[in-house]
Amino acid sequence: MAELDRTDLRMLAVLQGEGRITNAELAERVNLSPSACLRRLQRLESEGILTGYSAQVDPEAVGLGLQAFVRVQLSKHESEAIERFVAQLNGWDEVVACYALTGDMDYLMHIYVADLQHFSRFLLDRLLNASGVADVNSSFVLRTVKRSAALPLSQLER
Repeated sequence: MAELDRTDLRMLAVLQGEGRITNAELAERVNLSPSACLRRLQRLESEGILTGYSAQVDPEAVGLGLQAFVRVQLSKHESEAIERFVAQLNGWDEVVACYALTGDMDYLMHIYVADLQHFSRFLLDRLLNASGVADVNSSFVLRTVKRSAALPLSQLER
């Protein structure tokens, strides 16, 4: 784990919520000079702690009104079968996140689609035809209660 002091953690917290903040504004918020802030920011980037900046898009505003979590079980767990499945799912734009799990299912996929018809096409044409898929279980999101890409950093403060 990287050595981060309180100022680094404050910078990360601000950037997680406001990725477009200027260096001058960031420096003011964390009580640094702009040049010292920029040096720290460049260090956080070069050490791979800050891995990028992105915009958050409202899914419904772009026609992605249905969200689902899909649990997938593979029929075989050999490295070749896993690699084939992972390669296929990395080509599916509908899958915005996928996690390998412990327990009775192997993967949990987070999917955004336009509607139930789009989900049905995705499920029948892609997922169920993917090599090695033995079982699929889907849950649809009724309402998003909390959504954040920000990591909990407060417990890291010394």
